Amino acid sequence: MLFTEVRGLPVLVPEGGGPVGTVTSLTVDVASGAVSRLRLRRGRFRGETALPWEAVLSVGPGAVRVGSAEAAKSAPVHHELLGHRVLTENGTARGTVLDVAFAPETGRVLAVFTTRGEVPPDRLLGLGDHALVVRTAWAVR
Repeated sequence: MLFTEVRGLPVLVPEGGGPVGTVTSLTVDVASGAVSRLRLRRGRFRGETALPWEAVLSVGPGAVRVGSAEAAKSAPVHHELLGHRVLTENGTARGTVLDVAFAPETGRVLAVFTTRGEVPPDRLLGLGDHALVVRTAWAVR
């Protein structure tokens, strides 16, 4: 599944009662190569909150189901991956992030798609305010 397919989906809990929010983005922990948080907006004036990925029961084309929205905390620092600049560890520009493929069951990142090609997850080094940093020797698949 792609990040762009998840953004905007309603977040539902098993008890029903309607959506508890809408997905705004996913946070990636580059070190583990997996999604670490589901970020959601609970309403116009309630701000953004974040759930740990472990709270996610399923991700489908129509909704994201979570075990409980009670685990939601105020959103920690987040660097948006989509649209981020890509730099090698030597500082060479390698395009911009277009999308990220991930396994919805585990949150594991499968590939990062950039304007210059596909970056395998084992080539990711860091993500900050300025850019996604990748190993110099990444090959376009």
